[in-house]
Amino acid sequence: MSLFKARDWWSTVLGEKEEFDQGCLCLADVDNTGNGQDKIIVGSYMGYLRIFNPHPVKTGDGAQAEDLLLEVHLRDPILQVEVGKFVSGTEMLHLAVLHSRKLCVYSVSGTLGNVEHGNQYQIKLMYEHNLQRIACNMTYGSFGGVKGRDLICIQSMDGMLMVFEQESYAFGRFLPGSLLPGPLAYSSRTDSFITVSSCRQVESYKYQVLAFATDADKRQETEQQKLGSGKRLVVDWTLNIGEQALDICIVSFNQSASSVFVLGERNFFCLKDNGQIRFMKKLDCSPSCFLPYCSVSEGTVNTLIGNHNNVLHIYQDVTLKWATQLPHIPVAVRVGCLHDLKGVVVTLSDDGHLQCSYLGTDPSLFQAPKVESRELNYDELDIELKELQKIIKDVNKSQGVWPMTEREDDLKVSAMVSPNFDSVSQATDVEVGADLVPSVTVKITLQNRVALQKVKLSVYVQPPLVLTCDQFTFEFMAPEMTRTVGFSVYLKGSYLPPELEGNAVVSYSRPTGIPRVSQCKFRLPLKLICLPGQPSKAASHKLTIDTNKSPVSLLSLFPGFANQSEDDQVNVMGFRFLGGSQVTLLASKTSQRYRIQSEQFEDLWLITNELIIRLQEYFEKQEIKDFACSFSGSMPLQEYFELIDHHFELRINGEKLEELLSERAVQFRAIQRRLLTRFKDKTPAPLQHLDTLLDGTYKQVIALADAVEENQDNLFQSFTRLKSATHLVILLIGLWQKLSTDQIAILEAAFLPLQQDTQELGWEETVDAAISHLLKTCLSKSSKEQALNLSSQLSTPKDTSRLKKHITLLCDRLAKGGRLCLSTDAAAPQTMVMPGGCATIPESDLEERSIEQDSTELFTNHKHLIVETPMPEVSPLQGVSE
Repeated sequence: MSLFKARDWWSTVLGEKEEFDQGCLCLADVDNTGNGQDKIIVGSYMGYLRIFNPHPVKTGDGAQAEDLLLEVHLRDPILQVEVGKFVSGTEMLHLAVLHSRKLCVYSVSGTLGNVEHGNQYQIKLMYEHNLQRIACNMTYGSFGGVKGRDLICIQSMDGMLMVFEQESYAFGRFLPGSLLPGPLAYSSRTDSFITVSSCRQVESYKYQVLAFATDADKRQETEQQKLGSGKRLVVDWTLNIGEQALDICIVSFNQSASSVFVLGERNFFCLKDNGQIRFMKKLDCSPSCFLPYCSVSEGTVNTLIGNHNNVLHIYQDVTLKWATQLPHIPVAVRVGCLHDLKGVVVTLSDDGHLQCSYLGTDPSLFQAPKVESRELNYDELDIELKELQKIIKDVNKSQGVWPMTEREDDLKVSAMVSPNFDSVSQATDVEVGADLVPSVTVKITLQNRVALQKVKLSVYVQPPLVLTCDQFTFEFMAPEMTRTVGFSVYLKGSYLPPELEGNAVVSYSRPTGIPRVSQCKFRLPLKLICLPGQPSKAASHKLTIDTNKSPVSLLSLFPGFANQSEDDQVNVMGFRFLGGSQVTLLASKTSQRYRIQSEQFEDLWLITNELIIRLQEYFEKQEIKDFACSFSGSMPLQEYFELIDHHFELRINGEKLEELLSERAVQFRAIQRRLLTRFKDKTPAPLQHLDTLLDGTYKQVIALADAVEENQDNLFQSFTRLKSATHLVILLIGLWQKLSTDQIAILEAAFLPLQQDTQELGWEETVDAAISHLLKTCLSKSSKEQALNLSSQLSTPKDTSRLKKHITLLCDRLAKGGRLCLSTDAAAPQTMVMPGGCATIPESDLEERSIEQDSTELFTNHKHLIVETPMPEVSPLQGVSE
């Protein structure tokens, strides 16, 4: 931040909610008074043209009514204003106003007033040019060395230069290879136009070369404009600056030398006439505008550079001479002579703050009072210091660095899910099938204690669940205010979401400007994606959950899923998901067991999780605190590995399809270039079936693009199913080994690191790296394993064998007594003896293979689970027997 503020000489605010840019400000003696006093001309994107002549009574005064000479609404947005000799037959100054589709030249004149209201000013339209193309910016000068008049060159949005010789249109030329327009300037000494192309290089074109090149109106196709035809437009010189340019200015020291100044996004450059770099300066802050002008020192140039930190820097060549603080971010800066005061700095912000200032400082008249000297009691200071340190330590232990109570008091977020479906379903464009898809309303309530600004509420649910609206914005919330927003949730796809939990996140700014984030989670009902179904005996995948309490009636656990035709079957219940898959839940009468079975392994997750949650809630209502679930069967790793292989196969297939699509696209462009060359040739040659080859390649490109889209959809669905299966495996591991909440959180962080799966960073390599880290830290037995460094770069593996071995090894370590931990003590070798010992990480595939063979009996195929753990106590079902 600058120590010196710009001295405010005169300032005003233009209009209300108007926008301005770098071309909207100009200083000149536009009314041709001849006294050397400049007027301030400002145009806005709202179409307002204003001319000011500031006359402050004292320094720092605001605008008076007589300071505004003229205000006219021209209706069309004003892109740029310039003053020059634009009218033939006279050397008087006229005002050129550039609109998006029109160029207008006005004369500004004043009439002496005979009353106290003062002089009257008006503008008169001298001529106008209607543009065939949308304009971007313009420059003017004595093109071709003409004397006593200025010509105008307008650059269009598609890279065409249109030259106007005052009242008449001269010619138009397309810049070769133009993609986006850049800043444009004219150098009178070299008679050339200088711009910065979208290739991030400075380019110079001679006016004579532009004048004799092929007319742009005679070209037929855009591709021909890029390739060039006839008399080719050749660039005079180029210089690659490696960044986009904000502005270009030409400064002439004398008739024999001039410099080209280019303001980039991070640097500003000074170039010679031939494109060689004279010097460059790396900027510390992001610039917003600049203005070079000749210095009083011989051979040096001063440059004003405004940045987004509200600071205006003054450089002499590359040396910083002054820095001054502005009250706004300038988008345009000019220097002129106003009211006999030379060197006034005029700045304009994008929201219309116009300020005339000069450089200087204010002396500080404040003197610190003398402090009364007193003797210090060091014993009392030591006691006070210890008390303060104790308070700080207690606060850090209980609340962390940021006090949680303060954040909670600022804003409270709560969510309420409607117990009933919407009377009219909000589901649109669903892909579920014949089932009627319901929707449920969720209401988020925000209660704030203090005034909050820029409050933004974002809601997220797991796909294929979708929201009718997921973003809500409140610019300002008054103190003690309550806001409630509502939206509907429904299932859009034909597959199941990995979770029924939603998350509402609110970001806001406190009155002090400190940003804060609050969040609230809500749980959607199971009936949103599931309907009552017929229980089924045939099932490929089955799980058995053990409890320590007597079995509970399924009708009391799932009251909304009771089948009316099977009221007597209280221990069997069927579920049918909207996607079509079915799950059967069976409860034993005496053995305190529950069985979940389905044809798809990943479909077991939602019902299993819902069962455990509802059992916990049931026993909490009964005030039974020692309820616990466990899993004693075999870990279903084989089914889990099949889902991993399917997901990985789709990833590899996607890479192959994208590579093939890239090859066909290159082939398609090459055929296009050859055909274009044949069509441009003055002596037509046979096409040699190039058109047939082009058509065939086009059909291949379309077919491959459709295949890529289809594979991406399949990959997304496969990743969703993989997340469901991963949740189930983590749940079973936690029940199997009775892991704590922190240990389950570590497993979730290792197995579910990604919300989205991409080709650059996939699930397989990320999870493999996380599991390898656990095996080499908290689950290791030797310091040799801990010394092994993991690769810092993740890449797509060749296959999933390494990942599957590491998952098997992780389960083996947990089965032998290993425990997950992320504390600093985890790096130390564990000295306690675990049941059965804990094997080290294999150093070779042979050792890994032996461990896999040792673990075969523990992790068998889960399809044979029912044979090993029969349940004869389950109530028989019609068509279903044990």
